Amino acid sequence: MKNSRARFALAMAGTALVLSATLSGCSAITDLLSSGTGDAGRDDETGQVTESANVDIFSLKVGDCKMEDPSGTLSDTDVVPCDQPHDEEVYFEITMDDGDFSDDDVDTASEQCFGGAFTSFVGLAYDASVLEVFSITPTKETWDELNDRVVQCVIADPDGPTMGTLKGAAR
Repeated sequence: MKNSRARFALAMAGTALVLSATLSGCSAITDLLSSGTGDAGRDDETGQVTESANVDIFSLKVGDCKMEDPSGTLSDTDVVPCDQPHDEEVYFEITMDDGDFSDDDVDTASEQCFGGAFTSFVGLAYDASVLEVFSITPTKETWDELNDRVVQCVIADPDGPTMGTLKGAAR
């Protein structure tokens, strides 16, 4: 009886140790995936960024002004209030339909950044404008692992940082 009680206590301690390690591992994986960044301080009414912050790329919203990111693949980015100097502004986004990931489909969705969305935002067609546009797109990994379906259209002035929005810039 004494021997089986000791084995039971040992088994319970082992189970607790394994459970603790497993739960700690889940927390560590979550921390790695979220890269430790959250969202910026935002105005409750407008949703506009009110203080500079480094945010998870999935926290980026239409209307956010940000600093240029020199790397190719983004996991986080620096946002600033639009009344401060900034390099880029998110002006439109497209949510793609579910299905299998396709580079061609992502490219087709990204083309919307240069059409009516640009003209409506800037007040001038892309071909007549001096402003530059690029898109932040899902990768196969973010599509499959994080259900990422959003293409964000980003505008920038090739002459350098701007202050305020480029909405209605007509240039």
